[in-house]
Parts: sequence; structure tokens; C-alpha cells
Amino acid sequence: MAKILSLSGNAAVAHAMRQINPAVVAAYPITPQTACVEQFAEFVAEGEVDTEFVTVESEHSAMSACVGAAAAGGRVMTATSANGLALMWEIIYIAASMRLPIVMMVANRALSGNINIHCDHSDTMGARDAGWLQLFSENAQEVYDNTIIAIRIAEDISVRLPVMVTQDGFIISHTLERVEILEDSEVTSFIGAYQPRYPLLDLSRPVTYGPFDLFDYYFEHKWLQIEAIDNCLPVIEKVSQEYGVLSGRTYSLLELYKMDDAELAVVALGSTCGTAKETVDMLRTLGKKAGLLKIRCFRPFPKEAVVQALAPLKGVAVLDRSVTFGGFGGPLFTEIRSALYDAPVRPYIIDFLCGLGGRDICGTDIEMAFRRIEGVVQKSRIDTAVDYLGLRV
Repeated sequence: MAKILSLSGNAAVAHAMRQINPAVVAAYPITPQTACVEQFAEFVAEGEVDTEFVTVESEHSAMSACVGAAAAGGRVMTATSANGLALMWEIIYIAASMRLPIVMMVANRALSGNINIHCDHSDTMGARDAGWLQLFSENAQEVYDNTIIAIRIAEDISVRLPVMVTQDGFIISHTLERVEILEDSEVTSFIGAYQPRYPLLDLSRPVTYGPFDLFDYYFEHKWLQIEAIDNCLPVIEKVSQEYGVLSGRTYSLLELYKMDDAELAVVALGSTCGTAKETVDMLRTLGKKAGLLKIRCFRPFPKEAVVQALAPLKGVAVLDRSVTFGGFGGPLFTEIRSALYDAPVRPYIIDFLCGLGGRDICGTDIEMAFRRIEGVVQKSRIDTAVDYLGLRV
């Protein structure tokens, strides 16, 4: 029977980790993730888990220890944020190339400089091409659920890839919310016993990890990674639906909010989706056919599902909480627009950079995005494809 607790996003993840009881957690504290691993360390100290908690001197070392422990055959988890994830950069590629099913919570935070400890998605987006799956969460309940679901996805025999579960730093990580947690036994049964593949500690079947890989086979090994991550979408759907049967909370690759008859929509990630839902509700009372497309799974990117949801619309406003310097629009915008390029019909699409460094994304900002895309549709012309919300100039 589920329990109702008042938990921050960080505490929700710590409780999920306690219930998962991983063999190894190696972590280095960094704001705003610190409270998560601190609370999990308390569970370790109180004997509530069997986990080997490895304290290290940096995030680079944390991910290195995770790679070693996962290659040895353990169920492994960690957490980080911002510059900590950037410091892991070298090793997260190695974790993915070794097909190690590590699960890592990322409390999204702006990357320096200038120094800023508040939310945006530049850390996770910087790692979007590293070969990890990425699940975004709207609130503390979702980050708890996604953490448990991620274990099953990562360890599925047809996946065997690491997964990042994100939550918006401070907005979710430090806000107390109503969170429904499962019984410990339900989580244990759902994730099942860990079945390592080719563990280094199996001395009867010696294997090599991380060998030199030159031009004769490197290209083929990268192709195998491409095939692996591209084939993950059905597994994410299947596991998420099974979790829905257990918990009553069903997830998919996307969430379509009032999209059945929508003519205009915003596309967003993370906590912004809650504000966007409120704005959509308000606009509906004014007779506007507004909707929200919430992207839960950003990697692998669910291209077909996005096209199916957005192609029939008249106008789409994409909300990007990170920047691509020297590019054209934010990373979410470029994915959305590329996905729609081959559609026989497609909506007008504009991008809004917003919420950088923790700046609030208010309902009035999202309402302005709807007004802008409505004006584009009425004029049948895009004058400015990339714009800003909440920027003082």
C-alpha cells in the first residue's frame, strides 16, 4: 500500500534509492544535488540499505568508481549537477560505450560562468550526445517514479545503457511536495534482482573492458551504440506502462495536455510544464485552442511521436531552458524543428530561450509565447524564429 509523504525532489530520489538498495553508490556533493546523497548516506549509516557508499574527491572520480563497480557486476547509482556533470564528461562517454546500466539523478543547474547555482538545462543538454538515456521530471512525484523506472529500463537486456533522471534544481529538488511512495517490497519486486552481463569478477569467464579500439573496429562499435539507443523507445514505453499498473501513475515518452483539438501548443521540459498546464487551462477559458506537449524522454528523442502530436497544429512555441551558442535556437527547438522537417504538413515554429540561471518562467511568459505564435499564424509569416522570454533589455 502506498504511503503519502511530504518530500523535496532530492528526498524523493533518496527514498527511491533506499528502496532500490543499489550495490554501490559513488558520489560527490554539489549544489543543488547535495541533499539527495546526504540523505542516502544517512540510510547507509543507519543500516537501511546494504549499499557500499563510496566517498570520492571529485565528480570525475565518482563516475570512474561507478564505471568500475558496474563493470565488476554491481547495480550502481549516483547523482550530480551542473559543473559536476561537466567534470564527469570524459567518463560518461565511457560508461555508455561499455553499455553499463548506471542510473544517475541530475539536479539541473546552470553551468559557469558566470557562477550560478540555480536551474537551467545547460548541464544535461551538454551531455545529450554522450549515449545516455535522459528522462525529464515535472515534479517530485515524477522524479521518484522516474528513478525506479530508470533501473528497469537501464538493465533491460535489449538496452543496457546508462540513464539520467533529471529534476529542475531548487524548483523541484528543494521544494516540499506531496509524494506517494510505494512499499519497499513493491519496488523490490518491480525492479527484480540485478543480472550482470560479463562481470569482471566472474573469474571463470574473463573479459576485457575499455580496450584500444582503432579505425579497424571503432566505427562499427559506435554503430552498435547508435542502434542500441535508437531501439530503446519501445522498452521505455513498456516499462513505464508496467509501472503504471503498479502505481496508478502511467507515463509515456510524451505527455499530451489538452492536445486533442489544439491549434496552438507550447513544448517544454521539466517543471515548466506545470506552469504551462495552468496557462493552457486559463487560455481555454478564453476560448483559445491551446495545448502543451511535455517531453519526458529527450534521449532517445521520440521523433515519430513528436511529429504525430505537432504536425496537425497551426503553431508551436518551444521553450528552451538552455542555450546553443553560435547555433540556431536551443537544443529542444532544433530537435523539434528537425523532426517536423519531413512531415507533409507542419506548423509554424518559433523558439523562446527562457529561465536561464533560475529566472522564473511565469504564466504570463507562457501566455506571451502563445500570443506570439498566434500572431505568426495570423500573419502566415515568421519574422523572428528565436526570441526570449523574461529577458530585460
